[in-house]
Amino acid sequence: MSVVTAEIRLPTSELRDDIPFYTKILGMRMDMIFPADDPKVAVFSGHGLRLRIDADAPEAPGTIRILSDDPDGFADGKRQLVAPNGTKVEIDHRNPPVAMPETQHAFVVRRLADQAPWVIGRAGMQYRDLLPDRLGGSIIASHIRIPDGGPVPDMVHFHRVGFQLIFCYRGWVDVVYEDQGPKMRLTAGDCFIQPPEIRHRVLEASDNVEVIEIGVPAEHVTEIDHEMELPTPHLRPEREWQGQRFVFNQAKGAEWLPFRLPGYICRDTTIADNTKGVAGVQVVRPGEGTPQWARHDTDILFGFVMQGRATLESEGREPSQLVAGDAYAIPPNLRTRLGAASDDFELLEVALPGVFTTTLDG
Repeated sequence: MSVVTAEIRLPTSELRDDIPFYTKILGMRMDMIFPADDPKVAVFSGHGLRLRIDADAPEAPGTIRILSDDPDGFADGKRQLVAPNGTKVEIDHRNPPVAMPETQHAFVVRRLADQAPWVIGRAGMQYRDLLPDRLGGSIIASHIRIPDGGPVPDMVHFHRVGFQLIFCYRGWVDVVYEDQGPKMRLTAGDCFIQPPEIRHRVLEASDNVEVIEIGVPAEHVTEIDHEMELPTPHLRPEREWQGQRFVFNQAKGAEWLPFRLPGYICRDTTIADNTKGVAGVQVVRPGEGTPQWARHDTDILFGFVMQGRATLESEGREPSQLVAGDAYAIPPNLRTRLGAASDDFELLEVALPGVFTTTLDG
């Protein structure tokens, strides 16, 4: 098999000035230089790059980004440099910490009837945004569907997130996760919590599968892992990723208990326990008692109506009539009441953090 090498070409006006910059300051290796009597071309390699510095190159100098686990220990701690040939060099973290924007609280109701556009996202999946303003970038809530079932063109990947939930709304989907055994089938009412950076791959889906995906923060990086093969040989259900455990919660056989609001029952997905309170996820149905006005003190409280209908009242606003496919967010300390629920009403509620106080208010 022939050997193929790729390199990036950059211009120079005086090669002898560039050599000490690329070798001593950037720590690259010089692999080639010519002609010997009056060098005009040199090739350097390092940090996953191969650079050809060429006096006859017609290109502009460009920008190189170098990512390091210890950027302060690279190039004497300088974050921006300019090479003698004019190339800009930026030094940054290889794995920067996830930035959590401050939540911009708002009362939001997003109706399916509003005909929000479906857009094509990763692996050909279709996305509908359930919180258009994303509360200032603190959360993304997506309604995702795959119209045509079968194998999904996905790769082993992971997300740099603070929290991520996949809740199956309709149909089924097969997914395989790092250290969690063979593939698992998520069916309607089931959910996964994907801890930060757990490797996984979507394998196959039914026709018209729909899931609700919650991610914190709204903008986060997805990285492909070209080395790992799934499933992995080890089963480690107790493993933690940044303090969170993988959760596969199934609707079948679930226990239903009184909800935090009178008039409803719920099944807890154990996500609050397994994320150490980062988030809580519950499925809610009508129960005994009369709905009451209430306030909460959690940062983000999101709801998605899976079936049936109900009325969401909020202080100082017109009541919102909710039906299947509608979503909402309630800011902390806003007085609201969820009532007039149909017998078949079912709600997905996600709270961040997952442990908080609800105060009944008349």
